[in-house]
Amino acid sequence: MPATVEILDARNPAGRARWIDIWTQWPGREVQAHPAYLELFADEADLIRAAVLGTRFPVLYPFLQRPIFDAYDLTSPYGYGGPYAWGADRDALAVEFWPGFDAWARDAGVISEFIRFAVGTNDRLPYAGEIVRRQDNVIVPTSRDPKVLWSQFAHKVRKNVNKARASDVRIIVDPKGERLDDFSRIYLATMSRRSASQAYHFGAEFFARLNATLEGQVVYFHALHGDEVISTELALVSADRIYSFLGGTDERYFDLRPNDLLKLEMIAWAHANGKAQFVLGGGFAADDGIFQYKKAFAPDGVVQFFTGQRIFDREGYDRLVTARRDELSAPLASDFFPAYRASARLTS
Repeated sequence: MPATVEILDARNPAGRARWIDIWTQWPGREVQAHPAYLELFADEADLIRAAVLGTRFPVLYPFLQRPIFDAYDLTSPYGYGGPYAWGADRDALAVEFWPGFDAWARDAGVISEFIRFAVGTNDRLPYAGEIVRRQDNVIVPTSRDPKVLWSQFAHKVRKNVNKARASDVRIIVDPKGERLDDFSRIYLATMSRRSASQAYHFGAEFFARLNATLEGQVVYFHALHGDEVISTELALVSADRIYSFLGGTDERYFDLRPNDLLKLEMIAWAHANGKAQFVLGGGFAADDGIFQYKKAFAPDGVVQFFTGQRIFDREGYDRLVTARRDELSAPLASDFFPAYRASARLTS
């Protein structure tokens, strides 16, 4: 018989309280697994849920359950996620967890599942579906002495930091988001400059909710020239690591190299606050300029990033793919999962 898997609902007070209680008992306390984080990325119709293994706490799998016609699919929120396990044999827990979870998913009318797996952690539960390697990510090992890390930076990073210091750029830490207007101004300008999808143009309400519901797990870092913020970054804070989340630089001040100094001070802050890792993430494409910039801060900190995917209802999946292809009157992007949410494939 499959083990009993309990599904918690963040919009149910009892379910939410139990979810947070389990999360609080977890030594890792990853911010992306907190219900308040998932709520930031949920549409009104989405269900915000977590699966746990009965009364045993060492498995926690948060996900968004999204309606698609008369069915659902499952996905991780923006960033990292997936099923976590701790304090026990993860392989044994996986054997118990997945049959019960899969039985629930099929009974609930779930078509497919997509996961962006966490990086830099040993708390990942082994996955029951297909694992796909994506672009590499970069992690700075902030448990090391910052002086050692400085010596390992690429030469251009040290050069840029010295340029910023010589230009009187200074860094302030803003744990409460008191300069949110400055952050939003620079962040949105950066997204426009990069022609980013509208999905990344987060507004003031998003950041206000982030600050209010994840207090203590959000820290802003600002680079100032005089009294003006010229580069800024928002970090997410978990028990053992911090994550580069969102940020940008005022293009008028690129020549001062403020973001290199900003990253250096974030590394120093992470070390001083007992964090083992600073997760910088990856680029938009393999080995692109953004990835190379991040790699310069940790040349030996490149790690593999994986996603997971599987189909629970093949007939329903194929039906949705056909409907999506007919809707677009074009072939679908071949590397997107689930394919029924894909855009049209670009042709030359």
